[in-house]
Amino acid sequence: MEYYNITVAGQQRSLPIVPISPELSIAAFVIFGDTAIVEPCARELAARLPKDVDYLLTAEAKSIPLIYELAKVMEMPRYLIARKSVKGYMSSPVVTPVRSITTDHQQILCLDQEDQQRIKGSRIALVDDVISTGASLSALETLVEQAGGTVVARAAILAEGDAADRDDIIYLEKIPLFFHGQKEKE
Repeated sequence: MEYYNITVAGQQRSLPIVPISPELSIAAFVIFGDTAIVEPCARELAARLPKDVDYLLTAEAKSIPLIYELAKVMEMPRYLIARKSVKGYMSSPVVTPVRSITTDHQQILCLDQEDQQRIKGSRIALVDDVISTGASLSALETLVEQAGGTVVARAAILAEGDAADRDDIIYLEKIPLFFHGQKEKE
């Protein structure tokens, strides 16, 4: 197996390069279980986020450890998670479709009425582990708009491929996409 080496927030990692389609591979960055990287990344992102954020919002599931630690570092008593399915305990959920680069089918993201009320009139920072196509961010932004909030920041640990060229996101490091038969695209 091939690996892509990266240092992020002072932590070195060798990311396995894995195919996600016949044409494309990615350097797989998974923070589940990696406590040594979550806390320093949260500290660095917190330092770069605007100070006037009311809530942090992420999509279920890979970014949950990051948003939890980020909320602790920023001394926020609550963070919000857009779920990937409507749960029985949700009342009046808002739902939007999403199709991320690492998922082979369309999914949904949803927020229940309680979180919608928190978002209404609030300043929201969207958080993800990796931003690539921006599809997840766009879906989260739609949910925030439907709930009456304002997105004041978009942040991730890594920006992948062309996402690193965006001027509307905050990220710590960039990683390439690997197109089969072509040179890697930074």
